[in-house]
Amino acid sequence: MKMPPKDLLQVALGGFIALMVGLALARFVYTPILPYMEAELGITKTQAGLIASANFLGYLVGAVFAAKGSLPGSVRNWLLSSLLICAVTTMAMGWTTSFDLLLVLRVVGGCATSFVMIFGSALVLTRLAARGHSGLSAVHFAGVGMGIAASAILISVLAKAGVGWQGMWIWSGAISLVLVIPVYFLIPSPPPQDVRQQVSGKPVFSRPLKALIVAYFLLGFGYIITATFISVLVKQVPELQWMQSIVWLVVGIAAIPSVAFWTWLGVKIGSSYTYAIACIALAIGVAVSVLGHGEVSFLVASALLGATFMGLTALGLVNARELLPDYPRQIMAIMSIAFGLGQMIGPTFAGFAHEIYGSFMVPSLVAAIGLIIAAFLVVFIKEKDSSAAKP
Repeated sequence: MKMPPKDLLQVALGGFIALMVGLALARFVYTPILPYMEAELGITKTQAGLIASANFLGYLVGAVFAAKGSLPGSVRNWLLSSLLICAVTTMAMGWTTSFDLLLVLRVVGGCATSFVMIFGSALVLTRLAARGHSGLSAVHFAGVGMGIAASAILISVLAKAGVGWQGMWIWSGAISLVLVIPVYFLIPSPPPQDVRQQVSGKPVFSRPLKALIVAYFLLGFGYIITATFISVLVKQVPELQWMQSIVWLVVGIAAIPSVAFWTWLGVKIGSSYTYAIACIALAIGVAVSVLGHGEVSFLVASALLGATFMGLTALGLVNARELLPDYPRQIMAIMSIAFGLGQMIGPTFAGFAHEIYGSFMVPSLVAAIGLIIAAFLVVFIKEKDSSAAKP
C-alpha cells in the first residue's frame, strides 16, 4: 500500500491534536471531574446537568454562527483562535466557584469547541479528500478517543496526588494550551487548489439528508446523558467507586479505533446500515449503563459508548458531506446544529428527571429509544428513497 504524502500525514495529525484539545479536553474532561465537583463544590444533579447543557448551548450557538456562508478571516485562523479559547476557558473553570460564572465559561467554551469541530474538520477533511486520502480522516477523529483516555489518566493521577476539582480544570487547560503549538505548525493554510469554490444558490436537502439530520439530533441526545454522567453512575455504587476513572479510560480507548472500524464497515455494507448498527450498539450500551450494576455492566456500557459515539459522529459528517458536496462547511454546521441541540437537551432533561425519579434510569432509557428510532429512520428513508428512484 502506498504511503500517504508527508504533508497530509501532518495535516491529519494536526487534526488529531486539535480534536484532543477542542473536544476531549475542553468538553469531555467535565465527565471525570464532575464527581469531584459534586463532592467538593456541592452541586446538585440538576446543576450538573445545567453546566453540561451550557457547554452544548455554546456548541449550538457556534454551529449557527459557523453556518453563515461567509466569515471574515481564514478558516485556519478561526481554528487556532478557537483552540486558544477552549484552553483558556477550560483553565478558567478552576479559577471560580461561582455557579453563574461556570455556566458562562462553559457556554463560551462550547462555542469554541463547535468552531474547532466545524472549521477543523472542514479544513482537514477537504484537504484529505482533494488529494484522494479521505481514509486519513480516521486519524483526525481518533484524537477525541485519545484525548478522553488521556483525560481519564490525568484526572486519576491528579486525584491520587490530592489535587481538587479546581486544580484538575487548571491542569487540563494548561495542557490544552501547550498542545495548540503543534497544531499551528502541522496545519498550514490550504493552497488555492485545495479550496472548494463556493457554489451559488441555496443547497437542496434530499429526503435521505433530512433523515440523517434528524438521526444526528437523536444521536446527540442519545449518547450525551451517558457520556456526561457515567462517572457519577459508577460513584453511586460504593463497591465500584474504584472504577470511576477506569470506565472513562475504557471509553477513550474504545473510541480511538472506532472511526476506522465504522468507516471500513460502511464500505463493506453501506453507510446507512453501518449507521443503524452503530446506533443500536450505542442504545444497548446506554441501556446497560442503568439496567446493570456490576463491574461487567459498566465496562460493557463504557466500551459500547466509546466504540460508537465518535464513529457515528464522523459517519454522520462524512455522509452528509457526500449528500451535499458543494456546501461542505455549511452542511457540517447544519449537522452540528442538530447534534448540538440534542446534546443541549439531554443533560438538562437527565438532571431534572433524576430529581423526580431519583435515578438516571428514565432519561437513559428514553435516550436508548431515541437511538433505536434514529437507526430505523436512516435505513427506512434511505431504502424508501432508493426504491422510489428505481424505474
